[in-house]
Amino acid sequence: MPSDVIILGSTGSIGCSTLRVIDEYPDLFSVKGLVCNCNVQTLGEQLERYKPLFCGITSPRDDAQIESLKICFPKIRFFTGDEAALDVVSEGADICVSAIVGAAGFLPSLYALKSCKRIALANKETLVMAGDLFFEQAASCETEIIPVDSEHGALFALLDCMEQEHIDSVILTASGGSLRDYPLEKLANVTPEEALAHPTWNMGSKITIDSATLMNKGFEVIEAHHLFSLPYERIKVLVHPESLIHSLVQTTCGALHAHLGIADMAFPISYAMLYPGIRPNNFEKLDLVKAGSLTFRELDKRRYPALDLCYDAGRAGGAATVVLNAANEIAVHSFLSHRIGFSSITEVTLHTVNSLCNLPASDVQSVLDADRLARETASAYIDKME
Repeated sequence: MPSDVIILGSTGSIGCSTLRVIDEYPDLFSVKGLVCNCNVQTLGEQLERYKPLFCGITSPRDDAQIESLKICFPKIRFFTGDEAALDVVSEGADICVSAIVGAAGFLPSLYALKSCKRIALANKETLVMAGDLFFEQAASCETEIIPVDSEHGALFALLDCMEQEHIDSVILTASGGSLRDYPLEKLANVTPEEALAHPTWNMGSKITIDSATLMNKGFEVIEAHHLFSLPYERIKVLVHPESLIHSLVQTTCGALHAHLGIADMAFPISYAMLYPGIRPNNFEKLDLVKAGSLTFRELDKRRYPALDLCYDAGRAGGAATVVLNAANEIAVHSFLSHRIGFSSITEVTLHTVNSLCNLPASDVQSVLDADRLARETASAYIDKME
């Protein structure tokens, strides 16, 4: 019998790639629930094709459109509003693909622990905000967590074949983002349009800006710390513009083990959904001859000050990473709205982390409180900058 799947963030890039995987293996997976934010048009197309039992719309913008969907799909149970994602995951599934962007995906991921057998985790903010808390609850619920990020999916596959005592360090590769070759002295004047032109990956606007600042890679360092129980000094970052090597593991004997593949999220998603099995597929494969040279660059900290900020917040513990994430979300939104400059994204985030460095994050409520206070602090700082 096919495994039933709930997709949180079904209309985003990860959600759409997940549906491609389900199309590839119709005998193995069926769609039980879909959740989106407000892209009702794409959602309607997905409902027509996959006929899930449940549908959630967290930020409906047009009640008439929602009512139209309900009329068109009378057998689907709809949930709307802030708790729509929580309502859908509470129905339970074999697999929940958690791909809502940002802090909005935190609570749905936590709720999914109680009702889903496996979480294919693409929402990195869940681990950035509350990695220890999340894994404590996952253990108590006996829920499987498998990462979907291309880098962590690659590490998961590599480390699954190795003994822990043989691992010296792991290396997360970074494309360098849209501004990797932009003159340093001109970064302050970068426009949102320039920063959104990613050279390799087709992603949403928030994660594309995070890629340009390398905040996204810093979040992935924090993720790797929680996913693989590695100290921060054993997690390294290397710029690899071609984005064909997704992660590497260095063993104690000095060998480097690399995970290669084309820039297509269908691969880590299918790995997370099929694990521990592997099945043939029709996705495009990497041709090394056509790929040509693979190049690597040492990280320029002048270009990417956000990375050290993430390491520092991760080591600090408490609510530092909660504050880090919330402040960055506010700063990125302000940049995309032309309220602050590109270089101010890290400035706003650093100011907020330094201002709220001693907050606790011992339970869900304290995490949510720290998130709210960080957003207020970052917003107030931006107001003064204008």
